[in-house]
Amino acid sequence: MLVLAVDTSTPAVTAGVLDLPADGPPTLLAERVTVDAKAHGELLTPHVRDALAAAGKALAEVDAVVCGTGPGPFTGLRAGMVTAAALGHALDRPVHPVCSLDAIAAEAPGDPLLVVTDARRREVYWAAYGPGGARTAGPDVVAPAELAGRLAELGVTRVAGARIFDFGLPVVGPEHPTPVGLVTAAAAVLRAGAEPGDLTPLYLRRPDAVEPGARKRVSRA
Repeated sequence: MLVLAVDTSTPAVTAGVLDLPADGPPTLLAERVTVDAKAHGELLTPHVRDALAAAGKALAEVDAVVCGTGPGPFTGLRAGMVTAAALGHALDRPVHPVCSLDAIAAEAPGDPLLVVTDARRREVYWAAYGPGGARTAGPDVVAPAELAGRLAELGVTRVAGARIFDFGLPVVGPEHPTPVGLVTAAAAVLRAGAEPGDLTPLYLRRPDAVEPGARKRVSRA
């Protein structure tokens, strides 16, 4: 199965082409990644094109698309999700959503794990994972110091993801979701040929923009 993976939930603009065999881990054929929080909309489609060319594959050969759904900032995250949805519609291929924190965790199997990414505003997005890789808590958004106070409760012994706060734990795994992690996290669903879940972004914050209230009445002097 030929799978196209994209993610824009972090400052990394990520696209990759992978072969998913009937059994075993996916094989990365090509990837293009640029870490630039302001270039998701500009670079993602060229990265998809360049990764396919480097893999020697045509877009029409793709069997499925996997897309990171965050959590992440609104502007960057929607660029990847809209692109994935448009490609799936144009190709008539399924688009499978993956929590981007799950994708990072998929590349750090083993002991209980904490995954964090930068949520800006002096906060982090986070989720915790058990020894088997299943998510046990989160995703959520919180200040790093508050999260550090919950480590014993969460039972985690390692941390993966953004290196923006010292949690006093061994650091493992990638800083950003990778094409291999995205497809690994979705592998069971892809192999089963199951219907994709809803392509719903994990923003975890209320929008900054709000509907204006009623206009104030102006009284005459």
